[in-house]
Amino acid sequence: MIKQYITQALAQLRQHPIISAVSIIGTALAIFLIMLVVMMQQVKTAPFAPESNRDRFLHVHYMSLSNKNWSKTGATSNQPMSERTIKELYQSLKTPEAVAIYTCMPMATPVSLPGKAATAIDMLQTDDNFWRVFDFAFIDGKPYDKATFDAAQPVAVITESVARILFGTTEGVVGKEFLLSHAPYKVAGIVKDVSTLANTCYAQVWIPYTSTGQDKDTTADGHMGLMSCTILAKSRDDFDAIRQEALNRMETYNLLVGEDGYQFIHRNRPYDQEKQSISFSANQEPNVEAERRSRLMTFLVLLIVPAINLSSMTQSRLRQRVSEIGVRRAFGCNRMELMGQILMENMVVTLLAGALGLLMSVAFAYMGNTLLFAQPFSNTLNPPTVDASILIHGSTFGWALLFCFILNLLSTGLPAWMASRTNIVTALGGRLH
Repeated sequence: MIKQYITQALAQLRQHPIISAVSIIGTALAIFLIMLVVMMQQVKTAPFAPESNRDRFLHVHYMSLSNKNWSKTGATSNQPMSERTIKELYQSLKTPEAVAIYTCMPMATPVSLPGKAATAIDMLQTDDNFWRVFDFAFIDGKPYDKATFDAAQPVAVITESVARILFGTTEGVVGKEFLLSHAPYKVAGIVKDVSTLANTCYAQVWIPYTSTGQDKDTTADGHMGLMSCTILAKSRDDFDAIRQEALNRMETYNLLVGEDGYQFIHRNRPYDQEKQSISFSANQEPNVEAERRSRLMTFLVLLIVPAINLSSMTQSRLRQRVSEIGVRRAFGCNRMELMGQILMENMVVTLLAGALGLLMSVAFAYMGNTLLFAQPFSNTLNPPTVDASILIHGSTFGWALLFCFILNLLSTGLPAWMASRTNIVTALGGRLH
């Protein structure tokens, strides 16, 4: 039966080449546009190395802090936290698998060899748990461990691009020294380059934040500072338990800091990957449902508008087949069978056009990555880079197939229903109505 539908669909394409070409191009463009929207969302939420565990991430990038002495103006401190605050509120939790602490964003920092010109790179300061939460691809060496972190040793993990800039190679580099912001650091490991789209852990050089000797507890009596954290749950099923444990810990900690008039405001943190991807400020909780509704409206517009145009072309093709429809009805084909055949035949064409549209969207995403995936709030000037692991997931094909099915139903459903209800005598006479 499927072979028959494919044969019939291809025959229809050959019989009406102009209409068929316009239909395929129109469908391909519709899938192309809608898959670009899907990909722009996927790069924010779908897992890819070194953030392969995004489905198990919970983030606390910022926090709000109030004080009774500020209550007259209603002011709050809205910024990253101090190391001490994160350790008290989140790294002390028992339910998660690991909790990583790191500076809230990468900072442009000069690197060089002694006597050589310096190059600006993006540096992130982290703890040792950072390497348990994120899965970097090491090509040489290894990450710094807890003993190295606690000892505040000046070691660094660098990308292969930085290794080539400094040493001209990635081989035999581990153990060599270089200058980071004019201070000597030793290479502990080399990892593959990281896309800026992995915005939680992106950098070009990573160092223990203990090695800088700088005070990270900068404001509000040491409660707020420059640090953020990511919690790795053992399973998504633990999210509610982790949030409840974090809430209980915050209530207890607020009693302690309340003696000095302070109170932390969590705004339902920690956030999962989807919620964190739309979070742009510390003092506002993102509205995930509103964001989903907005995407749904975008999808509907991108589907309905081309479907209206494509339905008229489907109607034109059916007019050419009206006698065939009459004969089939006369020989006992019921309305549901006729509708199913028309829908399935058109589905073959839609899938061909959908495959073309998906290929177009992937190609355009590669070529237009700087335009499509530019991050509105970023501290790096490095352009976003994409590869197949970032753009193509199992869900990508699932979404494309779903949109093909919906578009086929919208564009062909009404013409097929009208054709199936055509009077037999009228159809044999060459008219649909």
